[in-house]
Amino acid sequence: MAVSANRLELLQIADAVAREKVIDREIVLAAMADAIQKAARSRYGTESNIRADINPKTGEIRLQRLLEVVEIAEDYSTQIPLELARDRNPDAALGDFIADPLPPMDFGRIAAQSAKQVIVQKVREAERDRQYDEFKDRTGEIVNGTVKRVEYGNVIVDLGRGEGIIRRDEMIPRENFRYGDRVRAFVYDVRREQRGPQIFLSRTHPQFMVKLFTMEVPEIYDGIIQVKSVARDPGSRAKIAVISNDSSIDPVGACVGMRGSRVQAVVGELQGEKIDIIPWSQDPATFVVNALQPAEVSKVVLDEDAERIEVVVPDEQLSLAIGRRGQNVRLASQLTGWDIDIMTEAEESERRQKEFNERTNLFMDALDVDEMVGQVLASEGFAQVEELAFVDLEEISSIDGFDEETAQEIQQRAREFIERQEAEMDEKRKSLGVADELREINGMTAQMMVALGEDGIKTIEDFAGCAADDLVGWSERKNGETKKFEGLFAKLDVSRVEAEQMILQARISAGWITAEEAVAEAEAPAEVDAEAEQEA
Repeated sequence: MAVSANRLELLQIADAVAREKVIDREIVLAAMADAIQKAARSRYGTESNIRADINPKTGEIRLQRLLEVVEIAEDYSTQIPLELARDRNPDAALGDFIADPLPPMDFGRIAAQSAKQVIVQKVREAERDRQYDEFKDRTGEIVNGTVKRVEYGNVIVDLGRGEGIIRRDEMIPRENFRYGDRVRAFVYDVRREQRGPQIFLSRTHPQFMVKLFTMEVPEIYDGIIQVKSVARDPGSRAKIAVISNDSSIDPVGACVGMRGSRVQAVVGELQGEKIDIIPWSQDPATFVVNALQPAEVSKVVLDEDAERIEVVVPDEQLSLAIGRRGQNVRLASQLTGWDIDIMTEAEESERRQKEFNERTNLFMDALDVDEMVGQVLASEGFAQVEELAFVDLEEISSIDGFDEETAQEIQQRAREFIERQEAEMDEKRKSLGVADELREINGMTAQMMVALGEDGIKTIEDFAGCAADDLVGWSERKNGETKKFEGLFAKLDVSRVEAEQMILQARISAGWITAEEAVAEAEAPAEVDAEAEQEA
C-alpha cells in the first residue's frame, strides 16, 4: 500500500509541476526518470548503462541495466557475450542491447538531493525553452505586463509566462515606474541566452507608436491606411507619415479621430509626446514640404544624386522650420530620408548673387570679355566654360545682343581656354608620373588624371582597383544624420555611372575581366534594383 501511495504521489508531483511551470507533463516525468537514473548509477556503478522508466498512468518505476551484445565481453558491467545473450534472447545479434532488470531502490539523503537538482535543472531548461518558443514569434508586437522590479534604471516586467526587460535607454525620458505598475511596451528582440530567453522591450521604438495607432485606428488595422515612415524624439515630439489606399478616406483625419480622440489616446500612452501626422507623397519635394509642417516653405531645390534637398523659407518662418534645438528639421529628415538644408529667402538671394558674381568673373577671366558680357552669359544659365565650348552655336547667338559672329568668337575663346587648361594639367600629370595609358579611358580628362596622381594612382592597374565610392564619394547615415565623404573627383562633374564605366574599362585594359563580363557586371545592379522596387 505504501508503494502505491508513493507512485500516486509521484504522479501528483509531476502534474503540479507541469501546471505551475506551464510545461508538458511528459517533460517532468522524463526529468524524474533522468534523476532516478543518476541516483541508480551512484549505487550500481557510474560506468553502468542504466535506464529508468516511469509509467505515466500507474507511476510504477522500472530500473534496467542495458548490456551491449558483443563477441567477447571486456567489461561485464556494460557488455554481454553473444552466447550468453542468446541464452536470454535467441534473436540477439551483435550491437543489440539486453535489458537486465534491477531491484527497486530506496533513495538516500545524498541521492535524493542529487535527484532533486537534476529535476530542477531539467524543468528550468524546459521552462526556458517554452518561454523562448512562446515569445520568439511575438517580435514586433505590443505586450502588457506588470513591473516586477527596477534594477539600476532598467525595468523588469512580468509578462505572465515570462519576464521582459525595458532598458533605461528604451524608456521615455522622465518616465518612472514602480513595483506593481501596469506597463505596455513593444517587443523588439527575443534572444536565447545561457541564463534563459531574454525578451527586450521598448517604449521609444518608432514601431511602438505605429502599433499604438494600429490599435486605435481601425483603418490602419484593416490596411486601408498605410503608415509609410515614422520619426520620434521620445517624450517630446514625433512625426508619422500616412497614406490612404481609398481616395474617399482622409488618412490624417482618420488618425486624428473625432475631436482628436484617436491621436490623444496614443499621446496619453506616450506621456504627452506631441505627434505631427503628415500626408505621405511620392514626390520627394511635396513630402519634405509636408514633413516640415507647421512651417511654411516658399521654395524647394532637390539634389537627387546626393539625396540632399534645399528648402527656402520666409525669414520669419526660419525658427519654426528648424524647431527647438533643430528638432523639427531633424525629425523631418529622419521621416523623409533626405538631408535637409534650410535657408531664408534673404540667404538664398545672397547665395545666388554670390554664385552669379563668381560665374561672371570666371567668364571674364577665361574668355577675356568685359563685365557686361560675363553677366549676360551668367544670367542665361551658363555655369562653366565647357558649356560654352561645346553647346550648339545657336544657343549663344540667340541671346539678345549677340550675333552669330560674336557667338563664334566666344565659343572659340572658350575652346582655347580649355585647351590651355588641359595642356597645363597634362604637364602636371606627367610630373606626377601618371601613365599615358590612362588617357585611353573614355571620359578621362587631364584634371581627373592629376587628381588620381595626387592620390598615388598612376597606372591602369591602380585605377582598376578603385571603386566608384573612391572617385565620387559616399555617404553614411547614422541616427538620422548623414555624413558625407568626398571622393577624388568630388570637385569635377562626374556621376557615379560614369565613374563605374571608367573603372570597368580600366579592368578590361588591365586584363582583369573580359568585355562580356564587364557587360554582365554593369547590368547586374540594375536587375537587383528592379527586383527591390517590385518588392517595395
